[in-house]
Amino acid sequence: MPSETQRLQMSLLQPAQAQKHVTVNEALMRLDGLVNLVLESISTATPPATVLDGQCWGIPAAAQGAWSGQSGRIAVGTNGGWVFLPPQRGMRAFVGDRGLEAVHDGLGWVAGALTLGSGGSGLVAGMAEGEVTLAQGSSAITGVFIPAGAMVIGAVARVTEALTGPLTGWRLGTAGALNRFGQGLGKARDSWGRGILGSPMTYYQPEPLIVTSEGGTFSGGRIKLAVHWLELRLPS
Repeated sequence: MPSETQRLQMSLLQPAQAQKHVTVNEALMRLDGLVNLVLESISTATPPATVLDGQCWGIPAAAQGAWSGQSGRIAVGTNGGWVFLPPQRGMRAFVGDRGLEAVHDGLGWVAGALTLGSGGSGLVAGMAEGEVTLAQGSSAITGVFIPAGAMVIGAVARVTEALTGPLTGWRLGTAGALNRFGQGLGKARDSWGRGILGSPMTYYQPEPLIVTSEGGTFSGGRIKLAVHWLELRLPS
């Protein structure tokens, strides 16, 4: 009789086993972490200072501390420590710090995978988001980047702190097309823009989103931004 399950490596009860509740409880803790799997991150190499039961992390290369030597495995917080489990090809997880679902291809997690062939190729959805704090001036190059090779679907924005200054409105775009994702956008808190492209556009070089004032300059305010795209993943 095998001693554990094949996929999740949960210990099986043995004939005449003592303290069966220990084996059962450990299996339940693993299931609690892995069912509807949520990975806090797949790029954080250092374990958190506090271990929360049921919290899961995808361990990247060069992991440190209690995760050292466990690269590629899933760390499940259990009873103040860690249980390390091997992911399987086809396993899905929501990645908390990326805001994307990931699929495991047998070698690693592919964040945003919509399709994933046996040869490693696939269609991947991507997103980048951030918040820009505006200072005196007519434009701001944000830290929200479109990566090279991305076919952009659109970008969205919301004013989180009212924009101040003599401006009458603002635009959202990229270099060469400062209004690509919207123009005449409002200054008040909760004003928003949803720039869906009628024809998706592919960027062959990385490009940041740019916020530009209309009818005057910025003197303050904050805007949350996000840009959404599709990518083609090369075969392994």
